[in-house]
Amino acid sequence: MNNPPVLPTVAILCGGAGTRLREQTQSIPKPLVEIGGRPILWHVIKIYLAQGFSDFLLLTGFRAELIEDFVDSERWPGGVRIRCLETGADTPTGGRLRRASEALEGDETVCVTYADGVADIDLRRLLDHHRGQEAPATMTVVRPELPFGVAELNGDGAVRAFQEKPRSEHWINGGFFCFEPGVLRSVGPDDVLEREPLERLAAAGQLQAFRHEGFWGCMDTYKDAVALNELWASGRAPWNLWS
Repeated sequence: MNNPPVLPTVAILCGGAGTRLREQTQSIPKPLVEIGGRPILWHVIKIYLAQGFSDFLLLTGFRAELIEDFVDSERWPGGVRIRCLETGADTPTGGRLRRASEALEGDETVCVTYADGVADIDLRRLLDHHRGQEAPATMTVVRPELPFGVAELNGDGAVRAFQEKPRSEHWINGGFFCFEPGVLRSVGPDDVLEREPLERLAAAGQLQAFRHEGFWGCMDTYKDAVALNELWASGRAPWNLWS
């Protein structure tokens, strides 16, 4: 009988202070801001656990000890390994991944995500898509819901209709990545992942996109936190893939 393939380690960027969530992050790191009484980091981990991933490396920074306390206090399923790697309070996202590359063994694919974004994404399809390409990096892209209603105009400038918070026509970084180990090793210690490293990969034709058309939500502001909590309270949270 063939054994199922081992899924990659998931590195989660957990170092941010969450300055735009200052109402809730004066004493705790952003990944511990709660949705439905559970830290958003718990929700992110559960999205991966529900799809068979079991090995996690949390890249901590601001108030790292609180994230370690959270990990130690939870009862995780058997066979799940969750490690914390303190990467510095002021280290940028690229620098955190550079340190992760030094802690991870072997030459295996690494999944990377942020600790403040949730989605009903099919992570197995993302991984298969990545492995089916020749590029060493894959970035999930999403079309976010616009925060405002949109007025539709006719050729004479008259308002024809309104659309309430439609989806953007443009694709943005959705925060779920697959990287080959060489990508992490090539990131500089002072790099911001979303700038130099991804721009360099894109310019070289080495960054593939995985289009996710389903739900995606990011806890960037207090308003985002309220919206995600309301979805959870309604019992209709699309990212809840484990209930």
